[in-house]
Amino acid sequence: MTLPCLRFLALPLCLLALPAAAADQSKILPWPWADQLARDTLEWLGADGEFDPSNGIDWGLIPGPVYSPEKQFGIGLSAVGLFIADDTMTEYAPSSITLKGYGSSNGSIGTELEVRSHFQHDSRRFYLDINLEDAPDSYYGIGIAEGRPDRNEVEFDRRSIQLAPRFLWRIAASTYAGVGIDFQRSEGSSLKPQQPDNRNGFGTDSQNLAISGHWVYDSRDFALNAASGKLLQADIKAYSKDVGSEQSFQQLALIYSQYQPIGAATLAWQVQSQLSQGDVPWDQMAQLGGSRKLRGYDAGRYRDNQLLMAQAEWRQPLYGRHGAVAWVGMGTLADKISQLGQEKWLHSIGVGYRFAIKSNVNLRLDLAFGNGDKGAYFSVNEVF
Repeated sequence: MTLPCLRFLALPLCLLALPAAAADQSKILPWPWADQLARDTLEWLGADGEFDPSNGIDWGLIPGPVYSPEKQFGIGLSAVGLFIADDTMTEYAPSSITLKGYGSSNGSIGTELEVRSHFQHDSRRFYLDINLEDAPDSYYGIGIAEGRPDRNEVEFDRRSIQLAPRFLWRIAASTYAGVGIDFQRSEGSSLKPQQPDNRNGFGTDSQNLAISGHWVYDSRDFALNAASGKLLQADIKAYSKDVGSEQSFQQLALIYSQYQPIGAATLAWQVQSQLSQGDVPWDQMAQLGGSRKLRGYDAGRYRDNQLLMAQAEWRQPLYGRHGAVAWVGMGTLADKISQLGQEKWLHSIGVGYRFAIKSNVNLRLDLAFGNGDKGAYFSVNEVF
């Protein structure tokens, strides 16, 4: 049996090497010895590209490098578990648990948990998001104009926690409504400079709690990596001092996503907005950038009360468990809804590599380029 250390050393070969050709479409690498070593490694980690419901929660683990413009280089572990929530779900897409943890060279540490569970012939859904992070962060101000100059950067250390459970009930075909809560707390320290000017209410500590309402139309074949169907989603959150928030404000998030199969490939596109009113704290403003909202820009560099963005992605299987993507995106921010489109639009283009670690669950490596910025992202699951 292969030694554990050799299994981990073989993993980067499996993830980064793209062979030119292979007669056997199930091969991972073209060289027999390397292909067998990669197969043994991934099978040992549970990342065998398959889903076996008899395992209960069928886990796939991927250790590897972590990089983003905000967190720099580090080491992370991603775990994806697929499962059947009850015996009524055998004809539906499986439920999923995604767990990520990382530590990076600039002192960032964090963990994310995402649960998407379906019950009773998919008539009930339970979603849960938990995020914990302790990391260096930056704040540039409000609006795109404030975010562009490097001289506006305020560096600080941020500890944050988010807890967001949601319960959904089917009210019509592929249509769900539900309620939830959203708790978020941020603590900041070690500001540089100590007293930043013109920061429009920037503060170091923020704690807010919302009662949320949700409406979803979801005809996607599989939420983690859809190849067909649509998603229309409206989420409204009411943060109030009456339920424990430090500030009172409201947010409405709207998402439209569509997935069109074209041969073996998929054309996916999405339009989304986040609209706010009231006394919105700095850490709850809509943000462009990061690994999901306009890749290629530092997360949080651009923020304001209102957001509008769109992105389109071509997802192309190569062979076996390998795939590639290419995308374009654009987005803008504003203080008021009536001002959306008046600020400069930020643009993003990029390419990415995909490797299936479980059935329809991909490891992703993305290289993104924006207006004078760029970023690389290593994670699991598709962006949308």
